[in-house]
This record gives sequence, C-alpha cells and structure tokens, in this order.
Amino acid sequence: MEGASYQRFPRVKIRELKDDYAKFELHDTDASMANALRRVMIAEVPTIAIDLVEIEVNSSVLNDEFIAHRLGLIPLTSQRAMSMRFSRDCDACDGDGQCEFCSVEFHLRAKCISDQTLDVTSKDLYSSDHTVVPVDFTDSAGYESSEQRGIIIVKLRRGQELRLRAIARKGIGKDHAKWSPAATVTFMYEPEIHINEDMMDTLTLEEKQSFVDSSPTRVFDIDPNTQQVVVVDPEAYTYDDEVLKKAEAMGKPGLVEIYAKEDSFIFTIESTGAVKAFQLVLNAIEILKQKLDAVRLSEDTVEADDQFGELGAHMRGG
Repeated sequence: MEGASYQRFPRVKIRELKDDYAKFELHDTDASMANALRRVMIAEVPTIAIDLVEIEVNSSVLNDEFIAHRLGLIPLTSQRAMSMRFSRDCDACDGDGQCEFCSVEFHLRAKCISDQTLDVTSKDLYSSDHTVVPVDFTDSAGYESSEQRGIIIVKLRRGQELRLRAIARKGIGKDHAKWSPAATVTFMYEPEIHINEDMMDTLTLEEKQSFVDSSPTRVFDIDPNTQQVVVVDPEAYTYDDEVLKKAEAMGKPGLVEIYAKEDSFIFTIESTGAVKAFQLVLNAIEILKQKLDAVRLSEDTVEADDQFGELGAHMRGG
C-alpha cells in the first residue's frame, strides 16, 4: 500500500540484571527480530578462547588431545574481543594468529612433588594480557565455593608434570561452541490470559480447584477471600493447552482465553562469564546492525539504524 510505513520502535524493559544473567522484555517488534537477536547472541558475538596448544611435557593420566580440548572450553574474559582482529584477517602476523593484535599467549607449568594429589586448574594459566584471563567464578558474596579454586584441568600425582603453551584467539560460536558467550538464551511470547468471570461463577469450589490443578505450572489460584479463580503468574504458562482441554472436558469451552502477544517477548540470558550479560545484548545489537548494513538495498532501510540504536540506548539506560 502506497505510503505505508513498516518502521518500528522497539521498547525494552529490564527486569533483572546481573553480570551473568539478564531478563528483559522486548516490545513493539516481531518474532523475526527477536529470533535474530537470540541467534546472534548465541552464535555470532565474538569471544576469546584457547585455539592452539603446544604441550612440552605431559606425564599425567590424560592424553594431550584431551587436555587441549579441556583448555579450549575454559571461558576467558572477552571484553576486548569486539576490537580484536580475527587471526585470518590480521595483516600484522600474516594470518598465522600469533601476534598481540589477534591473539593472547598463556603458559602453564605444574608438577606434583608431594604424596597429595595436585589439582591443576584454570588459575594456573598465566596470561600475557591481564585483560584476557580465565573467568573467576568466586562467589560475589566472598563465600568459599566449589568453583573458587578454578576449573580443574587435570589432577597430578607425585612425579607427574604438565608444561604447555597455549594461544587464545578471537572466534564466534558458529565456528565452535567454545567461542559462544551464552550458556543459554531463550525468549517466549508474553501471554495474555482472560477468565470468563460469569462462566467461572457457575462452577463449584471443587470444580474451580480441579481447573486450577489442571495446569502443570502455577498459573492460576483461588483467592481465599472471594473464592474466585485468579491469574497469579501468567508467565508460568507454557502454552501446553491443558487448562483449555480441562475447560472443554467440564463442558465450559471459553472458560478461559489465552493469547500470545505477537509483538511482546520475554528474554532470559545466561552468560558463560566471558562477556557480561548486558554487554552480550549490546554486542549482539551492534552485530545485527552491521549485518543489516551489509544487505541494505535502499535508503528506506536506514530507519533500522535508529531502531537498533534506540534499543541499545534503552539497554544502557536500564
């Protein structure tokens, strides 16, 4: 239709924000953008991970390949990953991926000299760059935790030794899962639930309780004062249709109506620790903007910059 505008102005409402966890609402957009944002966070936001291991001495019970694989999966702080070069694109080292612009060098030297088993952990990795180190999982409250000693790489007995050199490089989850900054990223449509009060009033208290109990999750409850069925947690609804089937079985179709808001989503993000949760979202928005720029076909699509820029400003402001 001539003159029609498809411009959208997404809104963000942050519910919870921690270093490794974020929960926010994304409004006034559609599923294509929500899913694009999710997929970019999982597979295209770059991090730094160990990619090359040169083992000098290994007399442990684990073979070299096993140890190299474990090293690659240790999350490294990757705040500067966005500004680093991919090793394949680095002209300072001709693409061999071993210069300060595209890599970080680690060393590990451990030998057990007592009868007590020695745990070799991520804290034994010494980095050439203080900004790129194994993620510290120490409890924020300062309490002793099982992760406080770091991620165990191998255990050594008396006389056993491990010496190695490792090179960490920039990469994305699409190439290997070790570069994915997200432990999990999920979104759900925000549900809208309406109860037919007149029809509900025709049910006995036992029938109301049976209806409430038909939901696998605690979406409904009975108000102890009014004896009315109320919605206590609409977001607990998992779109399983159990309450709708129960209403039909009771001969009360239309007792409750449940809709998914097609322009409203609830995101839950858990970071591996390589990148803070809020920065993960901002980086994903930046990458999504770059991808849109790459496929821009006309001046009309310049409006996308403003939309994503506003979304990023909302995240920073939150």
